[in-house]
Amino acid sequence: MTRVLIAGAGGMLGRDLQVAFDGRDVVALSRADLDVTDAAATLAAAQGVDVIINASAYTKVDDAESHEAEAHGINAVGARNLAVAAAAVGSRLIQVSTDYVFDGAASAPYDESTPLAPVSAYGRTKADGERFALAANPNATYVVRTAWLYGEHGPNFPKTMLRLAAERDTVEVVTDQVGQPTFTLDLAVALRELVDSDAPAGVYHATNRGQASWYDLARAVFEFAGFDPDKVKPTESSRFVRPAPRPSYSVLGCSAWLEAGLTPMRDWRDALQSALSTGALEAK
Repeated sequence: MTRVLIAGAGGMLGRDLQVAFDGRDVVALSRADLDVTDAAATLAAAQGVDVIINASAYTKVDDAESHEAEAHGINAVGARNLAVAAAAVGSRLIQVSTDYVFDGAASAPYDESTPLAPVSAYGRTKADGERFALAANPNATYVVRTAWLYGEHGPNFPKTMLRLAAERDTVEVVTDQVGQPTFTLDLAVALRELVDSDAPAGVYHATNRGQASWYDLARAVFEFAGFDPDKVKPTESSRFVRPAPRPSYSVLGCSAWLEAGLTPMRDWRDALQSALSTGALEAK
């Protein structure tokens, strides 16, 4: 049986990966269990494993603007350490990455081969993580970019919208940022399929299908949760000045995923409805 190491197992995606790989031979290490910035510890953790999934990440996008060195340590150096360890023990590495490695200036879905052009510190650190991982373990690294994650085990946009729906008469949400809301449990199941497949190493995009603005997503949360979606009012991102710039368009094309014979993920609205109906987004 394939032995899988999940780095960052205590995070939102990491905890859903544990669900997806339930019953498998899994080593699940949270950040407290494994500091991926420690090369020696990372190499020791990789002993005897066949696949490493790197779900460990510094994801505070705005904080990264003033803590880029810390973010780089986890997102870039950590990825390199895991790739070096994977190469040393002969294992595959799945490096989870992000739509933030692109500049958001496109008007059509980003292809997997599009040159990286991050516009934020977070994006730069994740882009370096991709480059480092591919360079250190070129024949067995799978960079999997995803986007707009939400799930049961962490703070996220749909959970915030549920709280605001109960607290406020109206909520203003931006219409000029477009991406792909992706349920972490769906992504975890997709990564399990990738592990079980004979897909070639390289760069993949894996998101729930379709696209939406934050406004579209907020209205869907309200609708599926039984609130009046007209309580969500449109606005523009210029109204909300934040430390880190956001890509205005970060839709990812998933052609490599399909070409490898992997199952396309379901539409984002179906995934969101499932997450809400199963209680995955309830306040804990």
